[in-house]
Amino acid sequence: MNATTDLNSFREETREWLESNCPQSMRNRTFHFEDAHEVYSTDDAKLWLQRAAAKGWTAPSWDTKYGGGGLERAQAAVLSQEMTAMKALPPATGMGFVMIGPTLLEFGTEEQKLRHLPKITSGEVAWCQGYSEPGAGSDLASLRTKAELKGDQFVLNGQKIWTSGGNHADWMFALVRTDFDAPKHDGISFVLLDMHQPGVTVKPIPLISGSSPFCETFFDDAIALKQDLVGELNKGWTVGKRLLQYERSGATRSAGPAKKKKTKRTQPKLNPIAQIAKDYIGETQGKIADGAVREQVLQHTMQERALALTATRTVQESTSSGAPGAATSIFKYVGSTLAKNASELKSQLRGTRGLVWEGDDYTAEELESPRAWLRDRAVTIYGGTNEVQLNIIAKRVLGLPD
Repeated sequence: MNATTDLNSFREETREWLESNCPQSMRNRTFHFEDAHEVYSTDDAKLWLQRAAAKGWTAPSWDTKYGGGGLERAQAAVLSQEMTAMKALPPATGMGFVMIGPTLLEFGTEEQKLRHLPKITSGEVAWCQGYSEPGAGSDLASLRTKAELKGDQFVLNGQKIWTSGGNHADWMFALVRTDFDAPKHDGISFVLLDMHQPGVTVKPIPLISGSSPFCETFFDDAIALKQDLVGELNKGWTVGKRLLQYERSGATRSAGPAKKKKTKRTQPKLNPIAQIAKDYIGETQGKIADGAVREQVLQHTMQERALALTATRTVQESTSSGAPGAATSIFKYVGSTLAKNASELKSQLRGTRGLVWEGDDYTAEELESPRAWLRDRAVTIYGGTNEVQLNIIAKRVLGLPD
């Protein structure tokens, strides 16, 4: 039996397992990351997590000894494709899988991997990020949160801000200052700490969109164990930068062309933005009635499609499964810009019905429209601003001088 036959068999088995084990309520839906805690708190979501975790498919490409599925890259791609085809939500999501998990796989000790990774794959532990501070946002290396090594533990004092999901997290990965006399990019260490301790205080920050996914986090003699120092003491900047590259590479991690089932040819599903335009602007002979709007929707749709195809090509041309590089900033910059523009365009297409905050005469989508527009103004800021991404692209990808 050749590799192609094996992969086809794996695809059929995967499809059957997904159909039998993924609850209907976890299919055909989308959500913004701000709503993840609510989405994954349902009984069906917990059942889906339990079933997938038992199979190792919450982190399908991680080693089985860490709770992963041990799948080869091609098999993991097939799993992703089949889940996409049935519009299934991932059985688990969050910073544990996208950020700290891959970072520990690269930089963590074996003891750290065995202690932390299985609790990520099982969904037992949720993680948050302790990077930005009131005086250290885009200039992250200016951080001042202090960590003093006392015996076998670090004592932390200071503040972090914009801690996404900090009010729901069990553990935090954080950049802290361990040497105030060193240059600002040195003297920084990367530590892990338990959020459920007396020295940690979390306060959600209400946003203009009506939600509070971000938090302030205060450390008052909080403790991080020395065994949870990732990488070398005072060398955490290297670890911290790599973690951001893992975050920004999310757009390409599972990309790949799905193998479609042989079915009767049907009319392709209309792009959501095009459908909104037809519903609110009207249509003539199957086209958006307003030519200028039609051009605007077409340009946006082409850009989204180009990004998706580029992500797919990046994966296919990759010859190894090594850590992502600076080029991930391209995907962060383009993806965040498109996301912000999409929310704005949807609101514009709905006209005055895309501006209302409440009312019985409006659909759920119309009421969500202004909230989404306000919320997505931030996507070009968090995770590294567009300006920071352009600097990285200029210096690390294009090789331009400082």
